Amino acid sequence: MDIVRKKTKPVKLGDLIIGNGHPIRVQSMTNTLTRDILATTQQIRELIAAGCEIVRVAIPDMESAIALREIKKNCSVPLIADIHFNYKLALAAIENGIDGLRLNPGNIGSEDKVRLVAEQAQERGIPIRIGVNSGSLAKAKIDKYGVTAQGLVESALEHVAILEKMGFDKIKISVKAASVPMTVDAYRLLSEKVDYPLHLGVTEAGTELKGATKSAVAMGILLSEGIGDTIRVSLTADPVKEVVVGMEILKSLGLKKGLSVVSCPTCGRTEIDLISLTQEVEKRLTKYQADDLVVAVMGCIVNGPGEARVADFGIAGGKKEGLIFRKGEVIKKVPENRLLEEFLSIIDEYFQK
Repeated sequence: MDIVRKKTKPVKLGDLIIGNGHPIRVQSMTNTLTRDILATTQQIRELIAAGCEIVRVAIPDMESAIALREIKKNCSVPLIADIHFNYKLALAAIENGIDGLRLNPGNIGSEDKVRLVAEQAQERGIPIRIGVNSGSLAKAKIDKYGVTAQGLVESALEHVAILEKMGFDKIKISVKAASVPMTVDAYRLLSEKVDYPLHLGVTEAGTELKGATKSAVAMGILLSEGIGDTIRVSLTADPVKEVVVGMEILKSLGLKKGLSVVSCPTCGRTEIDLISLTQEVEKRLTKYQADDLVVAVMGCIVNGPGEARVADFGIAGGKKEGLIFRKGEVIKKVPENRLLEEFLSIIDEYFQK
């Protein structure tokens, strides 16, 4: 069954349009010092190479805000400035060519200060993402609701109201919690109350495996219900891995095209080194990530061409050998020591036609 996405307002972010049925975009954030232009630019290149479509950078000081001008020159995707508390940093980020802001208007000072930021952003067509996290929920909301989905949503809506009062509506919203159930509840509730684009994520998700698991569960539920316009998988790991996991989440739901490698679990019937073979196939086919291709690596004849019939190309292991198949039909039998290279050459030939 196809996923029916909720219609949200279109918001222009650089050259992208977010919401209103446009593709769900994968976002990540650099962990370099933004004022270190060379290091930040290099990491942005690595993120883009992995498939990242939106990059956020922290702006803790004026030097970082000024550095945005040079960083932006070498950034081919929209760049978002992450601002907390200091409206002057938001104004400097706008002045230095940022594509989007992530800030909460209720946290940057008086109404006059918020108005200055909103007016400059409006004039330059720069959207603002309001982001409320369970770990930084205001004391008043905790006293009223505890740390709950309702508290997260009410807090976000109060920030939204500040911008709407000033006639600003280029808004995205996120309501992230460290708890998967709370995250899901918060986004469901928020989706019922607004039609602004929503940015999905689980905050403080954890290290690579745990964070990927929590993010996949929460985002899988929400995306399958049609909720979400951009995503970020927050990991205590190399940001490139955030992008890889985010892409896989979207591909698993049919929300993004690209290379998919399917493989069976190992068992006592397996007579080739399936684990190493699958890892090497994934690694060597990275150059084709943008292409819509399904590749299968199966450990035995039982889980071979028949079970992996949907695959464009695949391997079915045998005793120290493997069958190479295409669309469920065997096209070659190859000894194990030549299986990988023969398989890759057939795929390379396919793309060179």
